Amino acid sequence: MKEICLGVDGLTLEDLAAVARYSAHVHLSAESERRIAEAQKLIKEWVLEGKIIYGITTGFGALSDAIISRADINQLQKNILMSHSAGVGSPLDKETVRAIIALRIKDFARGNSGVRLETVQQLIAFLNRGICPVVPEKGSVGASGDLAPLAHLSLVLIGLGEASFKGKRVSGAVALERSGLAPLDLEACEGLALINGTQVMTAIGGLTLYDTDMLSKITDIAAAMTLEVLMGSRTEFDPMIHHVRPHPGQAIAADNMQRITRKSEIVSSHKDCSRIQDAYTLRCSPQVHGASKDIINFAKGVVEIEMNSSTNNPLIFPERQTFLLGGNFHGQPVALAMDSLSMAVSELANISERRIERLVNPQLSGLPAFLVSDGGLNSGFMIVQYTAASLVCENKVLSHPACVDSIPTSANKEDHVSLGTISARKCRDIVRNSERVIAIELLCGAQALDLFTNMKPGEGTLAAYRLIREHVTHLDKDRVMSSDIEAMVQLIRSGKLLKKVERVVGKLK
Repeated sequence: MKEICLGVDGLTLEDLAAVARYSAHVHLSAESERRIAEAQKLIKEWVLEGKIIYGITTGFGALSDAIISRADINQLQKNILMSHSAGVGSPLDKETVRAIIALRIKDFARGNSGVRLETVQQLIAFLNRGICPVVPEKGSVGASGDLAPLAHLSLVLIGLGEASFKGKRVSGAVALERSGLAPLDLEACEGLALINGTQVMTAIGGLTLYDTDMLSKITDIAAAMTLEVLMGSRTEFDPMIHHVRPHPGQAIAADNMQRITRKSEIVSSHKDCSRIQDAYTLRCSPQVHGASKDIINFAKGVVEIEMNSSTNNPLIFPERQTFLLGGNFHGQPVALAMDSLSMAVSELANISERRIERLVNPQLSGLPAFLVSDGGLNSGFMIVQYTAASLVCENKVLSHPACVDSIPTSANKEDHVSLGTISARKCRDIVRNSERVIAIELLCGAQALDLFTNMKPGEGTLAAYRLIREHVTHLDKDRVMSSDIEAMVQLIRSGKLLKKVERVVGKLK
């Protein structure tokens, strides 16, 4: 089994997915163990000295002027977990919770938080032994960190809350006992450190980005297939066009689609036809897909920085033996990135749905109505276009940015918040909707390709078509379509479709 070392830097989206989805084990680097111990030593010294430090010897938020006695410091840390566990809604799925735990450990691994090594090792045991705290998905405003969901996660460390263990939902105390662990007694700063960070929005955003990166390549495959069956031109992929407007994503999308359609007998068959130009959904596909790719790369850069950052307050600097109060818990970078990504992915689905319409509409395609013979008796692909239309309309609503909103909290002490966790959750839903839209385009494209019995499509298109037909048969008469769509979605999410095409045309970007 793969094992991921969590140290000061270097965690990637691929590493995060390995822990969250594929049960990779984790461990701390030796440097991180040393830094954690040094920071915790400073905390103990400062408490003995009677220093006034926010959240360690004071209350929280608007109650930061309340001084806490040394006798009550440990109770303060337990209280913050209980009082802040006010989340609501459905629990986050297991892979998201595992990603949150991994990122919380990663933050602590930098040695700027002041938690004990024992506490970090307990979180590591959660991942390696399969304890998954029950974390409601709603309740974070994305500043002062993801307070409510992280509090629910952290309750299990002290034997409270609930967790899933070996497929059963049990109390936190039972989950610890069954996995051979004991509840922790939190010490100075630990309760605050456990909940004061951006790990929930970053976990959701990171896994969403991991899926989006693959989906953008699948969208190029779908567009290339549609272009071929609609008798489009490969001219729009010519590098000279994209050299004179050098947006990186645009050139990448054009190169992807040029390679996918390489050696297409279908395209070659109509090179001297009377059509002057293709519709925008074909001709401008590199420009539209490419703009989304550029936003995906921007968001990836932001999220990977956040994954490798210290987001607590206060921040401990062992090498200087000091602490500083700041605002690294504020989720604005992630919020802006995820709202931007929401729009970028929505546009991939928007243009795909318009290509679906061209495929099923005989006035635009020159193909049988709704891609089925004996129309009238059979409705064929009529209603899957409705489904795609419904999904892209929902995406438009979800694309409204959360990051431009704010609401004061904590008696106006926290008077600007990011709402970044809402941005991330919305983006996750948009990606799931968009996967289904792209799946529908691929199903329509494969159905249309069945009509070209005497001509081979491009090398990449043919590889995609053959894999699709291994899992979804040609539609010769009406059947239940939802299962076909879900089968296609699984081919996308599993990576099988992308790998199949890349074996033939090389790595897509």
